[in-house]
Amino acid sequence: MIRSILLCLLTGYACWVAANIDAYTFSSPQQEARFRHLTEELRCPRCQNESLAGSDAPIARDLKDRTYLMLQEGKSDAQIRQFLIARYGDFVSYRPPLRPGTLILWWGPWVLLVSVGLLLWSHIRRRNRQVAQPLDAAEQARLRQLLSSTSNRN
Repeated sequence: MIRSILLCLLTGYACWVAANIDAYTFSSPQQEARFRHLTEELRCPRCQNESLAGSDAPIARDLKDRTYLMLQEGKSDAQIRQFLIARYGDFVSYRPPLRPGTLILWWGPWVLLVSVGLLLWSHIRRRNRQVAQPLDAAEQARLRQLLSSTSNRN
């Protein structure tokens, strides 16, 4: 009895695992390589920083199916990318196009890095310029007075 229940559970699990495997047939190894490259290069709109190839989200499966169909129709990689970007925005691409709306994505990290470097350099330079000034006669007298008063207390 326990064996048959265990066998049913394992069979059900095996069917569930097999259902999650994408089974696409390609006419050539080049077409399969293009599909793999596109699904690795395009991002799942629902998932945070996960490619279509690595995502199991329903929308990622739909986009993989759409990519496969467009490849079968003879569309180029650029046409497939443009279709997905037009539909889901620049977020779907790991390499968004360079235009005014995406300049912060391309130049932001470099501007931040240079700014932090300049601030650090300025701080170090300013700190090195501050050299201890010698005490004048009045300050030396006050220092001696403070030192003598603290030594008298001990």
